[in-house]
Amino acid sequence: MKKNEEYITSIIDNGFQGEGIAKIDDITVFVPNCIKGEKVKLKILKEKNNIAYGKVIEVIERSENRVDGSIDCETFFKCGGCTLRHMKYDYTIEMKKNAVQTTLRKALNKDIIVDEVIKMDNPFNYRNKLQYPIGIDKNGNYKMGVYTSRTHDIVETQNCFIQNELIQKIANDIFAFIKQERIVVYNEKDNTGGIRHLIIRIGKKTNEVLVTIVTNTEKIGKEKELVSYITNKYSEIKTIVKNVNNKNTNVILGNKNIVLYGNGYIYDYIGEFKFKISAMSFYQVNPVQTEKLYAKAIEYADLSGDEIVFDLYCGIGTIGICASKKIKKLYGIETISEAIEDAKENARLNNINNADFFVGDVEKILPEFIMQNNIKPDVVFLDPPRKGCDKKALDTLLQIKPKKIVYISCNPATLARDLKLLSEKYEIRKVAICDMFPYTSHIECVTVLCLKEKI
Repeated sequence: MKKNEEYITSIIDNGFQGEGIAKIDDITVFVPNCIKGEKVKLKILKEKNNIAYGKVIEVIERSENRVDGSIDCETFFKCGGCTLRHMKYDYTIEMKKNAVQTTLRKALNKDIIVDEVIKMDNPFNYRNKLQYPIGIDKNGNYKMGVYTSRTHDIVETQNCFIQNELIQKIANDIFAFIKQERIVVYNEKDNTGGIRHLIIRIGKKTNEVLVTIVTNTEKIGKEKELVSYITNKYSEIKTIVKNVNNKNTNVILGNKNIVLYGNGYIYDYIGEFKFKISAMSFYQVNPVQTEKLYAKAIEYADLSGDEIVFDLYCGIGTIGICASKKIKKLYGIETISEAIEDAKENARLNNINNADFFVGDVEKILPEFIMQNNIKPDVVFLDPPRKGCDKKALDTLLQIKPKKIVYISCNPATLARDLKLLSEKYEIRKVAICDMFPYTSHIECVTVLCLKEKI
């Protein structure tokens, strides 16, 4: 098998990222934009160690689960975002369910059945956060949009079907102003220039908008004019922040924020609870599904009102605060100091008096806090980043043995790894999937573990 060779073959399965899987002469070939059961003509792009990567040239026999994702989306085949847009929505749900069950079965050596899949009624325009890189192409043309999959080539994006429509319009108008006024933008090749990213957030229930302009330099051209232009056009914009990031890095945000307009934050609600969101805050990007996810996590915790609860990797305190009226005491731990300040403010906003928040690495703070205060939790909420929980944190939980652990995960692979470790003393009672990112390959799970009676 060589690069650029063409084959006609059948797609025998779909991988965890939604890619089609074919077998040609005992070589596994991964082909994006294909569905199990289809017959396709493909071209080989790369082959190494009996694994190859291909590109579909023609779908000869279509699956009944195929839809034409490119009809209304001009960037579908270039963008690295909605990789499942060529599939019927219900089929993407089944694929995600199978992916989670397969991943857990391989890690735990037993069948784990997903009890529930929480779908979206309308799986479009759900994102409350837009983040677009801005740059120039080889001909000196300004570009704004999303990166092509596995590259830093910008695909121009003016109408993304998973973004909130208002923040998409605001982004387009800001970019038009930048082009018209020839404001200097970032050149990634030599780490020079000015504006490098545009991040816009909206409160789903408040309709308040926060604009963050990420720049390589502290000064940007026509700054006051840009602020005046966009705030006069959109009354929903409550604040504009300039974030300075002059490092040659894949990390979008820098550490320095300068408020150009407003007070630097907006508000939104999850259920009855009000949350303050700043430029550096972690806040779930799908507000509709976030309410459902947290409700399911709290349901799984089965709280009576007398529990001491630890919220680990707590961010701005969202899960713990949403559960606060059903528990005795809440303790939250988070690595990012700005997030803990927001969590404390959010507790004050909602008149929550039974919550304390602490900054530090969970694996370090957790054992120290337990030892110094002689406090043992009844229930622990875990909501770690994609890399999963630190082993030291899990070892601490295995030592103190809370009655229940409710684990929220955005990565089935690290979830499976951590569940395997916890299964020494815990039984997995229920697993649910909440489709937080429709038409993408990302999967959000919530799992409840109960302490085994005999350990």
